[in-house]
Amino acid sequence: MSGDQEADSKITGVSVVTTTWNEHSTISQLILEVRTVLQGIPHEIIVVDDESQDGTIDIAKPLADIAVTKKREGQTKGLLHGMRLAKYPVIITIDSDLENNPKHIPELAKKTAEYDIIVASRTKIPRLSEKIASKTLGELVGVRDLFSNYRAYKKETIAIFNLKAGETFGAEPLIIAKKHGLKIGETTYSPSPRRRKPRIGGTIKANLRILWALLKVWVIYLDV
Repeated sequence: MSGDQEADSKITGVSVVTTTWNEHSTISQLILEVRTVLQGIPHEIIVVDDESQDGTIDIAKPLADIAVTKKREGQTKGLLHGMRLAKYPVIITIDSDLENNPKHIPELAKKTAEYDIIVASRTKIPRLSEKIASKTLGELVGVRDLFSNYRAYKKETIAIFNLKAGETFGAEPLIIAKKHGLKIGETTYSPSPRRRKPRIGGTIKANLRILWALLKVWVIYLDV
């Protein structure tokens, strides 16, 4: 058995969680790629749909292990909703638009032997607001990509996440984890090209929303 096979054999089960909002063009490919990467490893795929208007949930239901619709509250709460449905000891969260290559899932899962949470940080962070977040609060948390939702969590960490700040694009769970003394690790990957119309909005809108999220999580971080 090779070293990679030995490492994979120690993964007892992985729950992969994604949120969708009008992702009919990518969700089936994502599920197929995750199945391929995790072939031979016990796993489940959980899709939480944010009231898509394009039939995403109808595509996801026959392909995923769990596919549910909830009222639209944003990616952060959507991922947490799916994580609470997970049955396996390792939970992977991943974007549904194919910007996160599923091939990194086994590596992330294996790192939960060392860390409570592992963030897959992008090697190139595109938006100015995200660069500001990474150079400030990201460094305090110990990751270079505060808003990357491509992560691995130990299932037992989920109980601490009582979200209060609304949409923070995944930053609030990291702040809560840091304040609870959880061990946060990091790996890096080269992201795929961003889709033409990202979920978060165009350049100006996206930067404003991210800066607002950063301000909210700074308040949480400094709240003693």
